[in-house]
Amino acid sequence: MEATKSGQDVNSRDRESQDVDSQEDGRDVNVSELTGWDIVHVDGAEWMPWTGAGGEARAKVLGTADGYAVVLVEAHAGYRGTPHVHGHAEFNYVLTGSVRNQGVEMRAGDGYAAAAGSSHDDFATDTGATYLVIFRI
Repeated sequence: MEATKSGQDVNSRDRESQDVDSQEDGRDVNVSELTGWDIVHVDGAEWMPWTGAGGEARAKVLGTADGYAVVLVEAHAGYRGTPHVHGHAEFNYVLTGSVRNQGVEMRAGDGYAAAAGSSHDDFATDTGATYLVIFRI
């Protein structure tokens, strides 16, 4: 995956709303004091365009650390990824719907790990899908 989608850096998002987090017992935790952690609540993350070769998709960055990003993607029916070669490993987990990846049909609960240097030539959804992808930015 590319480090930017539609000209937006996956690191650019409003962190101010994430400084204080309430726990179940009512205690507030200042997450900005959690050194080495990037904790993002999905409801507080902004949607951004997720570009591909065709169709529509959007994404939320759920965290970044040490040059990697965890991204939630909602791809509409007809979405196709842009062919690319992985500069680093990439990981994907399908949450809902189904995708075709490298000619293999994948549905909710399925995942893949792609090694650095592997060619990603076929990624598409006919039904629409929501998935998590982890990659180096």
